[in-house]
Amino acid sequence: MTVEGALRGAAPHLLLDSLRTSLAHLYAAVCADLLLIDYGFTSLRPVEPVQTPAGMPHVPVDSGPAGHVLRTQQPYLFRDVGLTATVYLPVTVRGDRFGVLVVVLPAERATPETTDSLVRVAETLGHALRVADRHTDLYRRTRRTRALSVAGEMQWDTLPGRACSGPAFDLHAYWEPAYTSGGHLLDWSVTEDELLLVVADGTGPGTPAALVSTLALTAIRNARRAGLDLVAQASLTDQALYGQYRGKSPLAALLVRLDLTTGGIEAVDAGSPTLWRIRGALTERIELDRQLPLGMFEDTVYATQRLGLLRGDRLVFVACGTDEPPAAGDPGTADGSVARALAGAGRLSGADTPRAVVRALRDARRATPDAVLVLCLDWRGHGPGAPGEERHEDPPPPPTDGPLRCRRTV
Repeated sequence: MTVEGALRGAAPHLLLDSLRTSLAHLYAAVCADLLLIDYGFTSLRPVEPVQTPAGMPHVPVDSGPAGHVLRTQQPYLFRDVGLTATVYLPVTVRGDRFGVLVVVLPAERATPETTDSLVRVAETLGHALRVADRHTDLYRRTRRTRALSVAGEMQWDTLPGRACSGPAFDLHAYWEPAYTSGGHLLDWSVTEDELLLVVADGTGPGTPAALVSTLALTAIRNARRAGLDLVAQASLTDQALYGQYRGKSPLAALLVRLDLTTGGIEAVDAGSPTLWRIRGALTERIELDRQLPLGMFEDTVYATQRLGLLRGDRLVFVACGTDEPPAAGDPGTADGSVARALAGAGRLSGADTPRAVVRALRDARRATPDAVLVLCLDWRGHGPGAPGEERHEDPPPPPTDGPLRCRRTV
């Protein structure tokens, strides 16, 4: 039986047992263990029971071969002094990093061909974990370094994950606090032609904010799955929040539609989180025409605005619940903190940028609150040319429905 067939037929809580049996049969594997990234993205934690005779400790995400594999998303073959070799393999599904599979093999079986084959095994395991997660708490328990608050549990159950990748884009998110909740909202949906995205500031800490975000997210998904456009999604969510809270818990949100064939963006800015664009050496805050937050008044009318992306552009969405600062780049404002954080993360990959920006903003407590969500969208586009290639001319933008300003900061 193939590894895929064995995982498909295994009970959700016995995926690793089934995988170990298959690896022993197909590759003469001595042992295999699965390390899952914790909610705070600080350590890799083994799924129990551990098979390695010496045990498998928690591994810091920023050190060791397992941490290196998680960060680089490249397999690593370590040839032991004795008769075995250890292969570390990223377990990732469409850009969302779950952890690292560690397989110990006889030294003579540790070839590049075997490593390539095990990479596909790890990818298959990732898909199986995503399905199994609906039927067992084993893997979620493993990912916790401490108990989640009720609000944190709600947030992790509603948000789609940390990452999503497609042929034309990479999307990565990170938020803190991870074990409680600041009520921030994040969601996306991808088809062949478009990426639909929503990012929203939280309305405060704890369960009340999580309830607001959950209601808003449910309303947005309901409208989106009915095939409604961004304006209708914003309007129906506005009505749902106002009907429940009568204007007492408005939600600042940004709804985006990215055309994956052209790089054109359509956006509804409902008093939204800030949006930044990094194009080459230039970092700009994109100042959309802000409209009323969702749920502030009854029957608010929303309009779309448009802009275009070039190959190699990076968009960074920052939700930290602060008011619009009075001046760009002022070190004492939220804008200044974000600009410095983005500058510090300028050479990082899209996967590492959100975490670096969040950490930098949380260190700047004078300008930003503790709860921060950062989303990074890297646009590769379609057609010839390497990712990151700069073009000298923008594609003709669609008609603009509202004012759009760029504030240069770097």
